[in-house]
Amino acid sequence: MKRYFIIALLLIAAILDTRGQGAVDALRYSRLSIGGTARYMGMSGAFGALGGDFTVSSTNPAGLGIYSTSEMSITPSVFIGSTESLYNGEINKDSRANFALGNAGFVMTSRLDPRTSMGWKSVQFASGLNRLADFNNQTLISGFNAENSLLDTYVQAANGINYWDLEEDPYGSYAFDLSPAWWTYLLDLGDTSIYNQYISPVPGGNVQQTKAINTRGSMNEYVFSFAANYQDKLYLGATFGIPFIRYYEHSVYTESDIDGSIYDFSHFDRIEDVETHGNGFNFKFGMIYRLTDWMRIGASFHSPSWFSNMEDYWQVTMKSYFDNGDSYVRNSPSGNYQYDLMTPMRVQGNVGFIIGNVGLVSADYEWVDYSMARLSAYDYSFDEENRTITNSYKSGHNFRVGTEWRYNIFSFRGGVRYETSPYDNNLNDGSLLGFSAGLGFRTGPFFMDLAYAYTSRVEDYYLYNTTDIYTNAASNTARTSTVLTTFGLKF
Repeated sequence: MKRYFIIALLLIAAILDTRGQGAVDALRYSRLSIGGTARYMGMSGAFGALGGDFTVSSTNPAGLGIYSTSEMSITPSVFIGSTESLYNGEINKDSRANFALGNAGFVMTSRLDPRTSMGWKSVQFASGLNRLADFNNQTLISGFNAENSLLDTYVQAANGINYWDLEEDPYGSYAFDLSPAWWTYLLDLGDTSIYNQYISPVPGGNVQQTKAINTRGSMNEYVFSFAANYQDKLYLGATFGIPFIRYYEHSVYTESDIDGSIYDFSHFDRIEDVETHGNGFNFKFGMIYRLTDWMRIGASFHSPSWFSNMEDYWQVTMKSYFDNGDSYVRNSPSGNYQYDLMTPMRVQGNVGFIIGNVGLVSADYEWVDYSMARLSAYDYSFDEENRTITNSYKSGHNFRVGTEWRYNIFSFRGGVRYETSPYDNNLNDGSLLGFSAGLGFRTGPFFMDLAYAYTSRVEDYYLYNTTDIYTNAASNTARTSTVLTTFGLKF
């Protein structure tokens, strides 16, 4: 019962209001899957103690201190997100491809005068763009529900509310759920003499339920980084990051009477559009220490990201169709809301082993507590939402291991990554497993790298849930495939 109660807390806002600003959204923008250079991705991001790659400006900026020359690079990529869904015994698959820029940036290295630098050998400045997360995907969930309907949750929420409050207040509290359902005859009075008790045209379920979800967008970060090299033993670095979010979601939820068992009802659609924009800032600090010629250790701290200008836009359309030929459409007003978001801090530990001039092996560990994300606004407390975040999420432990081996002008890379579940109380799975492989080519000042990275994550998705109206979970396996090519020049 506790499990269903927590699920209801997570989803009740989605049932009765299409706005974001909830626990699900806080988690979305707190889970990072950095898409950097092809070399970084080919080793599954296990670069914290190695450095010498622009992507470390967003992970461990001390790694920029490894550079002995200046460098420019750019990484175009192709990202494919796909989801396989199992709901009430029915399997469906869908996918979406997207061309993106994994990163672009430059590193400028300045050698210091040994006579006056007191052991500091060089300083580095880096600036550019790294991709932190990709939201492009398509999901199709479909299955037959013989127990209940989404409209049952509407009836439950509407009972006790006088019908004229639904009818005469199209811009009020019910504008995005109960009011559109009322105007499309998906809510009706059970007894015309009682003005606050409702029925729906779909009593007791027996409908085919389908939800198609199309998401687009990404989270990227502008970085301004500084690093320094002390006697080729200690490397220190810092980054000022400006992350920005662009998220778009279009979903169509449909219930259909596929066997003709429901009197005078054909189907209805609930169409939701959500758009989120936001910009923020953060700080990252890191160090790498060369214990021996063949072993390095590193550590980094990432402050929370503070997004002080998050803004959501949303709209709902309800459509109903009946066997007698009647059909109705109702559009909600366009909603928008501004709020603040703070994502969790992160701490990383790193170790790397250098095997002469032929190879290396590296491992990273990252700790992040997803329950520390917070929402706020000047005109709303977000107490309930933040309490749900605290009760639903927990600390995550992320592991990355990578290796690189060189032969002549070629490099061969591989890696694996694993992220534990962010959910507390066994609410969901959400763990991630990924693999990668890559190839590098270097001649003179020019280099080119290729990489392929794959991840898989299984999460349960609930079409709707309240404290006493349950649906079975749709088990969604989300897979991503990314192909990257980095072109770079050292000077």
